[in-house]
Amino acid sequence: MFVHRNVANLVVHTDFNMLSVLQYAVEVLQVKHVIVCGHYGCGGVKNAMGRKDLGLINKWLRHIKDVYRLYSRELETISDPVARFDRLVEVNVMEQVQNLAETSIVQRAWHDRKMPEIHGWVYDMRTGYLKELARMQPGAKLDSIYTFDLDHEDETS
Repeated sequence: MFVHRNVANLVVHTDFNMLSVLQYAVEVLQVKHVIVCGHYGCGGVKNAMGRKDLGLINKWLRHIKDVYRLYSRELETISDPVARFDRLVEVNVMEQVQNLAETSIVQRAWHDRKMPEIHGWVYDMRTGYLKELARMQPGAKLDSIYTFDLDHEDETS
């Protein structure tokens, strides 16, 4: 098991630490599965739902605020604040799975060796159960704007 951990399990395309860990896991260790695992009660997600100025961490939590904006119609129909918080934890995990699939690292591995499979899970600390929220098989369809043309890679080298 090879683990990378950060606040609110974010996959940020400018985070060289995360990208280095991903590249090592996928290209060197040739892992078969990559898991994004969030958890209910996540402090990062909770703070992203608020408006309190927390200093530098505001920059990081902004990514979760963007996820909230993407799902705002759904989230704002949930009147129970705990249920809304839980749902933001879930949709954040699903978005991070998508972000992983959009990396050239994952796409190249899918192209070259049909691995890894990407999973999105949330851990419920109240019950001890894991809930699967997302699964992306190698070669999963992505929006074309995020898809790299790896078949024609040699033409531009």
